[in-house]
Amino acid sequence: MNKRPLFGLAGVIVTALASELNDQVGSIALPDIQGGLGLSHDPATWFTSLYISGACFGMAISPWWSVTVSFRRFIFFVIGLMSVTTPLVPFAPNLTILYGLRLLQGISGGFVIPMLMSVALRVLPPAIRLYGLIAYALTATFFPNLSAPIAALWTDLVGWRFVFFQVIPLGTLAAVLCWYGMPKDPPQYARLKKIDWRGMLLAAIGTGALTTMLLQGDRYDWWNSSLICVLALVAAVALPLLMINEWFHEVPLFKLQLLSRRNLAYGGITLFCFILIGSSSSTLPFTYLQEVQQFRPEQLFYLSAIIAALQLIFLPTVARILDFAWVDARVLNFIGFSFILAACIGDSLLTSAWNASQFVLWQVCQAAGDALVVMPLLMMATNSIQPAEGPFGSALFNTPRGVAEAVGPWLLQLMTRWRGSLHSDRITDQMGQDRFRLIQAQVVDPRYPAAMLPDGIPRSVGAVSALSTAVKTQTQVMVLSDTFVVMAGIVVFLMIILLILPQRTYPPRITLASK
Repeated sequence: MNKRPLFGLAGVIVTALASELNDQVGSIALPDIQGGLGLSHDPATWFTSLYISGACFGMAISPWWSVTVSFRRFIFFVIGLMSVTTPLVPFAPNLTILYGLRLLQGISGGFVIPMLMSVALRVLPPAIRLYGLIAYALTATFFPNLSAPIAALWTDLVGWRFVFFQVIPLGTLAAVLCWYGMPKDPPQYARLKKIDWRGMLLAAIGTGALTTMLLQGDRYDWWNSSLICVLALVAAVALPLLMINEWFHEVPLFKLQLLSRRNLAYGGITLFCFILIGSSSSTLPFTYLQEVQQFRPEQLFYLSAIIAALQLIFLPTVARILDFAWVDARVLNFIGFSFILAACIGDSLLTSAWNASQFVLWQVCQAAGDALVVMPLLMMATNSIQPAEGPFGSALFNTPRGVAEAVGPWLLQLMTRWRGSLHSDRITDQMGQDRFRLIQAQVVDPRYPAAMLPDGIPRSVGAVSALSTAVKTQTQVMVLSDTFVVMAGIVVFLMIILLILPQRTYPPRITLASK
């Protein structure tokens, strides 16, 4: 076996790492970035929204262009685009340039994730292909949990600008590895005569409108905003037209006919939902610890580091188990969903007294479940496509992942809006009905006595403000608890789909031998 292409694959993995860190570390360190760039809340929401919109579009067109210009040329373009735009973000002189750089950053990040899957299928022989898919699994499990320690390093110990400067050493290393190891395939410029320009235009318009609507809708008050209504209409028109165009185009971005293969369809549905429930292992606990317990990223280090380290153990272990022909990937998937379901139910017992240590057990369950879901999922999806169909399968498999990056925050905003209003009203109403608790409450900390005196006057200067903060804190805890229950419901839905849709599959080496 020629080991040189493995260096090229390593270069793509490093590029994917840089891409994920741009996204995840940027989200975790956003308060520090806002302060450093002088951004208020509203402009900062576009900072996140534009990245996800660009990434979703990049995932859609990446496989087509990587085949057309060759993997080697395209990965160097991606590394260059990422390495040039990212370090310039802290020096943007105005919002227009800042948003443009952030959009290009997102597009470059979207380019690299499908490439990782395509290159792994291209350079790895069937005997070790299953282990090579661990590299792709890392982007969905390991890299997001690695982001919190990295964010803590830059924001609390070094400087917020290094959130963007980190791409320089990573991009340099990736370029060297790809230069040495990436195969020198000839470009297929003849495909340019059949370029799917309508599909690319519709993908840019449709995904951009959809992701922007989801991420900005709550801030603009949804259907009370003409902007959100227009974006919804554009997405409702552009996305069906995109599907029609792809079905009939000679060289499409997505080969929708491949969805007739049950395992690939299952892979797309499950990966979409897996990205959503992935927030239960990172976003939700970190949100609670940061906003309720006032943790800084540095204090979240050990929790996320534990989960990231466990993935380096669980993923190879699951890959080794799947390499046995008698192991049914569907059974491992079901066990993985059971672990994630247990983690979501356990986390739903959240109270305002929880600290980081209360999350550890459930985070370990989530980490085990993630590995048991994503590795069998990748094996089932990739075994259902031929090598020549790899780019089409990669586009179908990864584009829903990009959309899920926007649906996840929308779901959290929706839960906060609906359930938050409900819980806040109920708590306030209960205080009004049992108002004597405000003057006779048995408090946990004697330094903070009941808020009101018997005559209704605040007991101290900040008593009413402290009471309001306590109500908001309890409301947020209850919303997060409800969100974990919703995540558990999504897991149950996936378990039902698992019982119906996928078919039995075998390790790549056995599948190839049988053919």
